[in-house]
Amino acid sequence: MTQIRKMGRTGGISPRPGRHVRRALCVSVAAFLAVSCGYGAARDDGPPGALDEPLSDATGGGAPARAAEPPGLALGGPQRAQTERAAAALAAHAERLRQAERRRVAAVRNWRVERLPLRPPPPPDKKPKLVSDSGHTAGDGLPPVITRVPTKDRVVFLTIDDGYEKDPALLRMLRDLDIPYSAFLADYVANDNYDYFREMHRDGVAIHNHTLNHKELPKLSYEAQRKEICGQQEVLREEIGTTPHLFRPPYGAYNRDTLRAAATCGITAVPLWAEEAWAKRFDWGRGDRVFHPGDIILTHFRGKAEWGGTMPDMVRRTLKTVTDQGFAIARLEDYI
Repeated sequence: MTQIRKMGRTGGISPRPGRHVRRALCVSVAAFLAVSCGYGAARDDGPPGALDEPLSDATGGGAPARAAEPPGLALGGPQRAQTERAAAALAAHAERLRQAERRRVAAVRNWRVERLPLRPPPPPDKKPKLVSDSGHTAGDGLPPVITRVPTKDRVVFLTIDDGYEKDPALLRMLRDLDIPYSAFLADYVANDNYDYFREMHRDGVAIHNHTLNHKELPKLSYEAQRKEICGQQEVLREEIGTTPHLFRPPYGAYNRDTLRAAATCGITAVPLWAEEAWAKRFDWGRGDRVFHPGDIILTHFRGKAEWGGTMPDMVRRTLKTVTDQGFAIARLEDYI
């Protein structure tokens, strides 16, 4: 049996607008340059730099007149329209990016976050291949068990388990700050208010599997484990509208039967964790007490009664720890 214990007993909607603005901005830049370069390539017989001169104002007032084009080199109507559309899209994306940053700066003040969180890089074009971490069970047909994603990007991932505390302030705070995170729900504590998690999902948060009843799975038979995992797949399909592909076993405890059962339920990876965040402390899984690229952070849906602090307190502490070390929080599902 392979087992990781948590510290203490306690876990097709697209990402929300603005998260991938930079990638779309790059696409628009590429489209604009492609059209513009195509135009430049057709000017072989024109004088060097002829179209690099500033436009003149032939009327002496009002809008500047378009510069005269060399004979035989006029840009056709469709090409001109494509260039103008690309330029307009580029400007619109740039403005949305500026507005998003202004909102984030305001949110940092409103939520009393110490520093502006770093933005993650664009998602990788190709997701890294996953294999089970050293010391964890691996085998043909079994989903890999990982505590970090293999990447060189200076990113970490925030994941929240179980669904016990349903603090509306958590949703507002992470939405305002545009911080990505993932939820792993156990039905026995989430089922009194799935509306809360549907709202979370509408914000672009991926909802994943943490079993029906949060039992210690290696103590159960293969069939009982399969019922816990596949049963929660069905619940989340009905309540959230998606079927998860990620699964986290309660307490991080699993055995080979757990992975076999999970695979039959459509699970493709089992992300555990490298660090754990609380309202009043941060627990490290390594002696160096620093993040490594791709680390997965665990926390829970908890409140003052259990933590002596709130979920926004946990977010503030986590953001400070992550940002102070020069890391950004990225979306787990962009990498696995």
